[in-house]
Amino acid sequence: MLSTQLSSMAEAQHTQPHIMESKAANSSTGPASETSDFRPHHQSNIIRWLRIALYTIVGFSGSATASLLTRLYYEKGGTSKWVGTLLQVVGFPVLLPYYLVLRRKGVDTTAPVEARPPSLLSLVCVYVYLGLLVSGNAYLFSVGFEYLPVSVLSLISGSQLAFNAFFSYFLNSQKLTPFIINSLFLLTVSSVTLVANSDSERPPGVSDGKYVLGAVCSLIATAMGGLSLASQQMVFRKVLKRQSVKVVMDVVIYQSLVASIVTSIGFLASGEWKGLKREMEGYALGKSSYVNTLVWTAVSWQVCIFCGVALVFELSALFANVIGAFGVPVTPIAAMIVFHDKMNGVKGISMVLALWGFLSYVYQQYLDERISNGDTKKQSVSVSESEV
Repeated sequence: MLSTQLSSMAEAQHTQPHIMESKAANSSTGPASETSDFRPHHQSNIIRWLRIALYTIVGFSGSATASLLTRLYYEKGGTSKWVGTLLQVVGFPVLLPYYLVLRRKGVDTTAPVEARPPSLLSLVCVYVYLGLLVSGNAYLFSVGFEYLPVSVLSLISGSQLAFNAFFSYFLNSQKLTPFIINSLFLLTVSSVTLVANSDSERPPGVSDGKYVLGAVCSLIATAMGGLSLASQQMVFRKVLKRQSVKVVMDVVIYQSLVASIVTSIGFLASGEWKGLKREMEGYALGKSSYVNTLVWTAVSWQVCIFCGVALVFELSALFANVIGAFGVPVTPIAAMIVFHDKMNGVKGISMVLALWGFLSYVYQQYLDERISNGDTKKQSVSVSESEV
C-alpha cells in the first residue's frame, strides 16, 4: 500500500501541470477554473503531509525503542561495542520481502526524460560512501550507549539538526533563515551543556574519563549522522534523479549492506565474538531475553533508518532530523521510567533549549509551506487567465 501511495504521489506531481493547462484551455470563467485547478494540488499536498507525519511518528517510535533496548543490552550485562554497532545496521533483511515485492511488480520511477541512469561505478561509490558513514556513526554511538545514560545521549543527539543544516548549506544549498539559525544555536548549546556537565549521573562503573569519551563520541556520531542525511539528499538530487519508494529502498538496503560488511569485519577482527557465549550466559534477564533484546533492537534501528531516508526523499535532509529533535523531550522521560535516570537542572535546561530549537525550526517549515502554497495558487490563476 505504501508503494502505491508513493507512486500515485509521484505521478500526480508529474502530470499536474498538464491537467491544469487542459482545464484552463476548456474554461471560460475565471473563478471556477481557479478552484478546480488548485484542488488536485491541495489534495496531493494533504496526502503527502499525512505520509510525512506517518514516517515521522513511526521513525520516532523506532528511534526511541531502539535507544532504550540498546541501553538495556549494556545495562543487563552486554559489554561488546561491536555488537552494539551491528545491532544498528544488520536489521535490513526485515525489509527484503517488501523490497522484492517492489522489484517484482516493476514499480517504475518518475524522472526527467533527459536524465541518464547513473553508472554502476557511480552507484558503487555512492553506496560505499554512505555505508561507511553509517558504520562509523553506529560504532561511535555504541560507545555513547555504553558510557552514557539514555537521557543524556538523546539530548546530545538532538544537535544533529544543527550539523545537518551546516552540511546541507554546502551540499544542498540549504537556506539558513533567522528561525533556522536560532534553532541551530539552541540545539548546539543544549548538547554542549550536557557534554560539559561531567558531574551528571552515569551508569555504574563509568569513570569521568569514560563519561567524557562517551559524550564526545556521541557528539561526533551526531555530526556524522547529519553529514549522512545531507549526503543522501545530494544523492537523490544529483545522482539518482528519480522519485519512487524503490529508490528509497535501494539506498536503505545497499548502504546497510555495506555498513554490515564493514562492521562485521571489525567485529571479527576485534575478537569480541569469542565472548558472546559467556555474555549470553551471564545476561541478567536470561538467554532468551538476550536474544530477543538483540533481535528487536536491530529491527527497531532499521525502522528508524528507513523512515529517516524516506523523509529525506519526501522533503529534505534537514526535515528528516525532526525525528531526532522530536524525540528529545520524550526519550529522556521514557529513560526515567525504564532505567530510573534522574532529571536534574542541567538536563531540564537542555531539554527546554532543545524543544525551543525544534519549535523554531517547525515554524520555519510552516512559513515555507505557506509561501509554497501561495506561489502554486498564483501560478494556477495566471495560467487560467492567459488561456481565457
